[in-house]
Amino acid sequence: MAILERGAVAARQARRRRLSLLLDNERWLGRLMLAPAVLYIILLVGFPFFLALYYSVSDITLGSRSLNFVGLQHFSAILETPKFRTSLKNTFVFAIISQVLVLILANVLALLLMKKFPGKWLIRLLILLPWVAPISLGTIGWLWILDSTYSVINWTLWALGLVGRDGGFMWLGVPTLAMGSIITIQVWRILPLATVVLLAGLGAIPQEIHDAAAVDGAGPWRKHFRITLPLIRPVMLVAGLFGLVFAFTDMIVIYVLTRGGPYDTTQVLSTLAFFTGIAAGDLGEGAAISLFLFPLLVAAAIAMLRIARRSEVI
Repeated sequence: MAILERGAVAARQARRRRLSLLLDNERWLGRLMLAPAVLYIILLVGFPFFLALYYSVSDITLGSRSLNFVGLQHFSAILETPKFRTSLKNTFVFAIISQVLVLILANVLALLLMKKFPGKWLIRLLILLPWVAPISLGTIGWLWILDSTYSVINWTLWALGLVGRDGGFMWLGVPTLAMGSIITIQVWRILPLATVVLLAGLGAIPQEIHDAAAVDGAGPWRKHFRITLPLIRPVMLVAGLFGLVFAFTDMIVIYVLTRGGPYDTTQVLSTLAFFTGIAAGDLGEGAAISLFLFPLLVAAAIAMLRIARRSEVI
């Protein structure tokens, strides 16, 4: 009996030593720490992606029990529709124009917020409000501001005498004005995040570099374009790529304001996939439309990882 107990104790001690050696091994410890993140990606990202792949080659519809393989039928049918081509073009127009404007305005705001002035904390709080407030509520507020009948913008233009009493603009009823409106509100939404990221980048630049440039006689513009912008360029590109991912995938602004109208002229891939797959019930075609976003997001993710690696110079 005593021999068996000594054997059991020795076995437990051996297991503890093996576990201790395993935890001290950086290679295995790294894999252990990464396991929850990998599991999260597989469950919450990988499963919906493969389900969308499966649906896109089937004839599944909402409420139907049939699920037959149809191959690439949905993809070929989508490519022939003018609505899809318009949505694809609008996706790029919406994402690229909004991000260019965001980066320009975020640069200006970040540089202003680096200065010392009274009430700086209040300005920072007001700039962050669009980001911390629920985007659906903020967009509903914009829906009232841009209303064709009760628009506060039209009322202001009329009060200033810039338009007649019967004039005013249908901000969400004319294709070009509707696209301009949703781009403006997307900029209003993403601008706080980009500003905060650029503020962090500007704050990381050592003051000695600016002092050395001043000693060499560099003026404000020269210091900005020759020193500041090159140093924060990696951070700026990361902020822009985050905004691109939001613009490619998010549909709240367009859904609340125009629902893709008028006449599908503001439809993008994410809203088209939603209206086709969920609202119209054609899950197979909706899944196929959503998969066209995959190469765009993969390209953005690869660029983001490469730029994030280069940002270590800051």
